[in-house]
Amino acid sequence: MENQEKQHKRRVRYSGTHPKRYKEKYKEHNPEKYADTIERVIQKGGTPAGMHISICVNEILDFLQIKPGQIGVDATLGYGGHTKEMLRCLEGQGHIYALDVDPIESAKTKERLEKQGFGEEILTVRLQNFADIDMVTKETGKKFDFILADLGVSSMQIDNPDRGFSYKVDGPLDLRMNPLKGVSAAQRLKEVTQEELSGMLMENADEPYAEEIAATVMKWFKKGKEIETTRQMKAVIEEALVYVPKAEREETVKKSCARTFQALRIDVNSEFEVLYAFLEKLPEVLAPNGRVAILTFHSGEDRLVKRSFKQLQEAGVYSEVCKDVIRPSAEECARNSRAKSTKMRWAIKA
Repeated sequence: MENQEKQHKRRVRYSGTHPKRYKEKYKEHNPEKYADTIERVIQKGGTPAGMHISICVNEILDFLQIKPGQIGVDATLGYGGHTKEMLRCLEGQGHIYALDVDPIESAKTKERLEKQGFGEEILTVRLQNFADIDMVTKETGKKFDFILADLGVSSMQIDNPDRGFSYKVDGPLDLRMNPLKGVSAAQRLKEVTQEELSGMLMENADEPYAEEIAATVMKWFKKGKEIETTRQMKAVIEEALVYVPKAEREETVKKSCARTFQALRIDVNSEFEVLYAFLEKLPEVLAPNGRVAILTFHSGEDRLVKRSFKQLQEAGVYSEVCKDVIRPSAEECARNSRAKSTKMRWAIKA
């Protein structure tokens, strides 16, 4: 009788020494399996593709002072790094509600945390915008002892070219946190006037070449040229800044690309409106003496948080707010280059 052993199925091979297409990059899709690779990348100051390194973990935990039995919210679940550390503080007693609008990454994170022992008895993951944090309170009847909101874009979103968050790789110019809702950045560009686009770039990213970029976008459309991909958007910016001295041009284009993508992302996801709604609702969802910490990544966000905390402290809603912004240590920034722009602010409910 023939031995009919099941053949081992090998992963798909790729040409060359390293995979170039994101879908072929097996390590990026399951980074936890490659601890040695992860550590090498981190030691060099990078973020391993397919995962996210949480920022200011120690500073957050030192401030929140989470105790077993408390109820809290991670308003921006992402890769779940902050969530996992806060869950550990609960020591199996209490509950965390974790919110995220990204259906792709939140499902992966929920599964990852379940495998690490954090099931539904202690963690509830909700596909929900943190602007609607009051809905959790209304449905559960509970107010929160601690709340964390990390306003940064997760590295997994940046690294996946299908999401369109980065100008460094080609992909659809999308930039939506939830790709199933709203309009993409490519569609948004077709809807705005030159004046509106220039204002968006200025307001959302302090882009010094806002007028030149907006004018070039309109010129492309008038010529019947498409701006549907990240590479095309970068080409628009390169054309807009062609008059910049050659010695400075590459760096100038790089910075303007980063700012332009930031401005478009903020717009298509209504990030300022979402943050404003969240800050307004915080007083009604925090328990007395409840603590909230917020990580911001650009000046517009930080201004909103600072102003809200200060006004609500003056109104007697918060008993204490941070006087000075907290930044990641030099060691953390060296280990994680994406931490450099981070600012942390906190408040304590009266």
